[in-house]
Amino acid sequence: MKPAARRALAAAAAAAALLLLAAYSALHRQTLYTTTWFDVFDTVSIVQGYARSQAEWDAQMDALHDDLVHYHQLFDIYHAYDGVTNLHDVNARAAGAPVAVEDDLYGFLRWYTAQAAPETGGAVNIAAGAVLGLWHDARESDAPAPPEEEAIREALTHCDPAALLLDDAAQTVAFADPAMALDVGAVAKGYAVEMAAAAAEERGLQSALLNIGGNVRAIGEKANGEGPWTAGVTNPWGGDPAYLQAVELPDGCSLVISGDYQRYFTYEGQRYSHLIDLTTGYPARYCTSVAVLTPPQRGGSGDALSTALFCLPEADGRALLDAQDGFAALWMYPDGTTAQTENWPGQNVQ
Repeated sequence: MKPAARRALAAAAAAAALLLLAAYSALHRQTLYTTTWFDVFDTVSIVQGYARSQAEWDAQMDALHDDLVHYHQLFDIYHAYDGVTNLHDVNARAAGAPVAVEDDLYGFLRWYTAQAAPETGGAVNIAAGAVLGLWHDARESDAPAPPEEEAIREALTHCDPAALLLDDAAQTVAFADPAMALDVGAVAKGYAVEMAAAAAEERGLQSALLNIGGNVRAIGEKANGEGPWTAGVTNPWGGDPAYLQAVELPDGCSLVISGDYQRYFTYEGQRYSHLIDLTTGYPARYCTSVAVLTPPQRGGSGDALSTALFCLPEADGRALLDAQDGFAALWMYPDGTTAQTENWPGQNVQ
């Protein structure tokens, strides 16, 4: 075969290969979908991700929503649900007799006592419902005002986590202190998102970004070779830009943010947030916001640590992180300054 003919044949073969590749890519290209819910953990939930069809996406989202609603009901301390023994029931009955609970709730309580409590050095305490409830009622009242100091001091005497009695054999929960109450708001959402994301991955969801009220968790990367998911760190001081930094989220990692700028009330010119320093019984005032980036599959711990870091001086928070592997953090202060761990990967938003 003459050289010119060989070149022509090679060019034709290359063109055919490119056409086949384009056809294959078009056939397997996935579409970006978005789903929004308003009935999970009393917040807005937005999930975006990729699927090969609307039907495939809808099936995945229905199952994910069912899982999140399940944990929402289990962890709800304000409402009872038919056929569910949840934390509302535990708080109402556990001082009188042990309360049998289902696997998912008992597993969460065991996870907290074995992992989240030691990781946060006691700065996050799910047995502190007595004092947290005072501040919840203050925020929700028609005329919000701080609770009486004496009431706070008394409530703090009923927050001993040792009074939470778990029986592994019977799978029951009991309270040694009849005035104790559980409030898992500091850790429940992160734990639920992590569990629901893991279940979705087992069902075959390969590419999604879950944003459940600010708890952001990546599943895989963006499809079609578009790279990793990115999450934003909200500007806690308001104004422009709306986001201070952008953070890439590798597969399985979470970005969790705690701040004083969403759930709060103002009394006599002073802001009182929902994040309580359990050494004083009053809202923590060390910083304005803290963002925590977790290693893969550690979203529950990230939620606990973001609360702990907000409720501790920065030096104490850094000591907690030094005892962990793979967590990074960004502190944001009322004067507009920031501090970060050496491994914090965020990039400023221009």
